[in-house]
Amino acid sequence: MATHDKPNTAAINIARGVALATELEVATSLAARTKGLLGRRGLPPGSGMLIDPCPSVHTWFMRFPIDVIFLDGKNRVVGLKRNLKPFRMAWSWRGAKTLELPVGVIASTRTLLGDFVAFQTETRSAT
Repeated sequence: MATHDKPNTAAINIARGVALATELEVATSLAARTKGLLGRRGLPPGSGMLIDPCPSVHTWFMRFPIDVIFLDGKNRVVGLKRNLKPFRMAWSWRGAKTLELPVGVIASTRTLLGDFVAFQTETRSAT
């Protein structure tokens, strides 16, 4: 079986010194941003999706709620939405990108408006 390099991205709340996600999918293409988390049954702990660009999200046809963090162009938290249930919408007028995370991440990491998020990408072997 061939071994391939697979990038892994983590999102770290710098102000709190905690990881928001350690297995972050990055959606930058139109197709990936449009699909988002649709068709999934949930988000495992430590996982999430960064959608860039994205100032708004919807959970139409989703099967589970999510926490949403809106970031500006400098990765400053400009919007928070806890427990966004299916068939809802959320947006931030100042948002440039969005983190979709399992419910409870905002509370457990004590993430607040004004915090900064850093993204760390490393390449690891995948089979």
